[in-house]
Amino acid sequence: MGGQACVLYGAAEFSRDCDLVILASEGNFSNLRQALAELRAESIAVPQFQPEYLGRGHAVHFRCRHPDVNGLRIDVMTRLRGCLPFEQLWERRTTVEDSGTGVTYEVLGIEDLVQAKKTQIDKDWPIIRRLLEAHYFAHGEEPTGARISFWLRECRTPALLIELRRRFPREFAEATSTRPGLSTLGESDADAIERLFRQEADEERRLDKEYWRPLKQELEHLRRTRERPE
Repeated sequence: MGGQACVLYGAAEFSRDCDLVILASEGNFSNLRQALAELRAESIAVPQFQPEYLGRGHAVHFRCRHPDVNGLRIDVMTRLRGCLPFEQLWERRTTVEDSGTGVTYEVLGIEDLVQAKKTQIDKDWPIIRRLLEAHYFAHGEEPTGARISFWLRECRTPALLIELRRRFPREFAEATSTRPGLSTLGESDADAIERLFRQEADEERRLDKEYWRPLKQELEHLRRTRERPE
């Protein structure tokens, strides 16, 4: 659901860690504990690996010590801000098979990955742009209704948005109901489009900050409690 997923979609070249969203069930937590043990993964920050923290929206962080993956960081979540519950994310997932190894990867669906990347982190926004570009250039010759809607709803490249408006004028007009800023744009005003993109990103950053504020407060409390001498 993070950088590794972006690599598989062709929107990034590498990722330093592995981000996972998992099903919040007792059996699944047991399976994850076993996998982490095999990787010799150690918890490296608060909160500890307890289901109640994941259920409240926290991420739990690990560092692997197995020689094959020594130093690899793994972040685990069960909830993503602004995204659907896990069961629906699973139904919308993309399955990617590595033709060289035969290994199969279950990856967050492209629309859900874009939503998950709408954070306060600056480097996530160029990734969203590249995800949309990669998807459009891969499927632009097969423009289904769902794909056109996705491109118009999430596109963050001025030249590409202008092209989409030219190719799909009816769908562009319809998209203004879910992306109102489109209705204020001229035919080819790249500066106005960039301003719209900045406004949208600023609003998503604000929402992300509000989402994480109480969780960060809880983390600070956990840190103080853990560091307090006996």
